[in-house]
Amino acid sequence: MQREKGSSEEEPPSLLWGLDPIFSTFARLYIKDILQMKESCQVPGIFFYCSHPICKVDVLGTVVYKREREDFFCYGVDDGTGVINCLCWKDEQWKEDSEALKSVAKPQGPTLSGFNLAEQFQKLQLAQRRSSHLEIGDLLRVRGPVKTSRQQREISASAYCKRKLYLDILDKVEDPVLAVQISRMMEVPQLYRRFYDKPFQVPHSLQERSSDCDLEGVTSLPSLLGQVCLSLKDFLRKEAVQSFHPNDLETVNSLVSLASHDLQNGPDQQQAARSLSTSKQIHSVFREAIQVLQEEGLLFRKAGSQEEVYQVTEQDKELHRVTKEIICEDSRREKYAEKGCHFLHILSCVRQSYSRNISEAAMRLVLSALECNSDIISTTDSHYTAL
Repeated sequence: MQREKGSSEEEPPSLLWGLDPIFSTFARLYIKDILQMKESCQVPGIFFYCSHPICKVDVLGTVVYKREREDFFCYGVDDGTGVINCLCWKDEQWKEDSEALKSVAKPQGPTLSGFNLAEQFQKLQLAQRRSSHLEIGDLLRVRGPVKTSRQQREISASAYCKRKLYLDILDKVEDPVLAVQISRMMEVPQLYRRFYDKPFQVPHSLQERSSDCDLEGVTSLPSLLGQVCLSLKDFLRKEAVQSFHPNDLETVNSLVSLASHDLQNGPDQQQAARSLSTSKQIHSVFREAIQVLQEEGLLFRKAGSQEEVYQVTEQDKELHRVTKEIICEDSRREKYAEKGCHFLHILSCVRQSYSRNISEAAMRLVLSALECNSDIISTTDSHYTAL
């Protein structure tokens, strides 16, 4: 956490950022580190902590100052290491709610049934507004992208209170017994030790391949294997592929063209021109790309299958269903009622009931997807429970 990030620290090529799982998450960094992060020289709005590309953060702190303008709110949030501005722009729904409060009809007294709809509607809107109203001293959680405005670092959120519709929020936290803050104090140092303070490492198989390539600085393209990996991930996502055989990739023209690019333009063009030799080398490139995606957890091979068929973790609905059922069932047991099921327990159960080839990386992707869909919720120390 106290690691110095010198100016000589090199940025990995931007096309490799997606290989770092921290890049696609809300990094729970201390405000001091957010303020000291260096902005990327390749893509504005991306920052680096210990070579990890950071674009979104998750901060919990106390409101130490506030101001309101016509179009936005601005709060100063202090987590004990520093203070950062947190902006939330007023959306159309907020403005419509404000107008509705002004224009709502005055109560005309109780009806015959003793229930006045206009009065109850006004009370409901006022209660909702008060629940999200922030004062100095309130505990605030902010999730959103990091930006630099007027030479000052700030966090931007798109929703004033928690709504499942939004991924980035600005949310008032009720914590009368300090449970949320204590949990955060225990969790964040572990995240630093296990992830943030460990420099971003390119997967070994990709590193070996890229060592033979002549990169011209950090803005150059990654190796052939890196490009094939990124293209393969994009293809599987766009086409919503659930499973495939390695030979199926050789029927996709865009992937074959990319995999054979260096072979057709290499130093030994006569050898590359031979169709049999080229086919074998393309097949080898695809094998290496599949291995890289397996290491990232994006693919896995189902146990017991005689054919070499790979499942796409994101599209395997049965895997998601089995994982959800395990968490829902075990969360009711007395042993897991308080903190939920630990990650390793879930992984072990899924391996026993679904496939022993499920990797830790694949399991984390599944849990992340279930949490995004509000099927489960994560608690402290890698524990998960059903909603």
